[in-house]
Amino acid sequence: MSEERWVWGVGLATTADDGTVLDTWFPSPAAGRIPLGFDPQLAPDQLDHLAVADPRRAVTVDVVAVEADLDAPPSSTPDAYLRLHALSHLLVRPNDVNLDGVFAHLPNVAWTTAGPIHPDTLTRLRPYLARDGIQVQGLDKFPRLLDYVTPPGVRIADASRVRLGAYLSPGTTVMHEGFVNFNAGTLGQSMVEGRISQGVVVGDGSDIGGGASIMGTLSGGGSHKVSVGARTLLGANAGIGISLGDDCVVEAGLYVTAGTKVVLPDEPRRADGSPTTVKGAELSGRDGLLFRRNSLTGAVEAVRRAGVGVTLNEALHA
Repeated sequence: MSEERWVWGVGLATTADDGTVLDTWFPSPAAGRIPLGFDPQLAPDQLDHLAVADPRRAVTVDVVAVEADLDAPPSSTPDAYLRLHALSHLLVRPNDVNLDGVFAHLPNVAWTTAGPIHPDTLTRLRPYLARDGIQVQGLDKFPRLLDYVTPPGVRIADASRVRLGAYLSPGTTVMHEGFVNFNAGTLGQSMVEGRISQGVVVGDGSDIGGGASIMGTLSGGGSHKVSVGARTLLGANAGIGISLGDDCVVEAGLYVTAGTKVVLPDEPRRADGSPTTVKGAELSGRDGLLFRRNSLTGAVEAVRRAGVGVTLNEALHA
């Protein structure tokens, strides 16, 4: 097995008093296997002094060394967290790591300003946490990206809207209403004001408009992993269930799915005089298309576009 398909790291695992591993933080994950001669029992000084119990949260914190075969499914909570860290540290791209069964290794956690707490413990210790000014920020399997990783050259307006495991390239801006799930993200400078669902990748120079939605593969989504090409604009409150190529535009408010009937005005009409019509799936991934709704007939249309697509405001991505 090639070492190129492995990642490893030394981190801090938080364990509840019932033995549940709540999370693991890997400050510097790396590609490859654990180096020969590395002794997992000899923790780096910067981690060793942080490996202490926190009675406020009824947790212990221990140093762990983990390596993960990216082609095999996760085998534990620290293994799952290592994969999410590898994505957010840009060591591996979305959809290029095996995450089969990852939810089984991510317990529900109460995320607080003092760190993760077991939900049952939260109920028991709530009065004491409140006394100490510790606030609950969420109850979920996935934590916020910025609590674990600071992606270089990236702006995130609202930390709660980007999950650990998001892949954000330098130059990306995620505005207040933008959302990026785990195993999803941007491959270059992009503006994110809408929703990037699990498994979705967005190309360099593209703009996901305010309130826009990209269909993922979780909770009722299809099996097609949607991608957005370079210099493409998904208009405000628009949505897609198909992939877009480079230099495409989807009109604001228009949702195009694989089953959407799309008229092609640039194509010759049929023998009976009716316009050429295809399903949205047949246009998936094509470059240079404008998807719009005809304001007279209400039909969804796709017309060819000349030249390049959108140009981002460089001042917002520096």
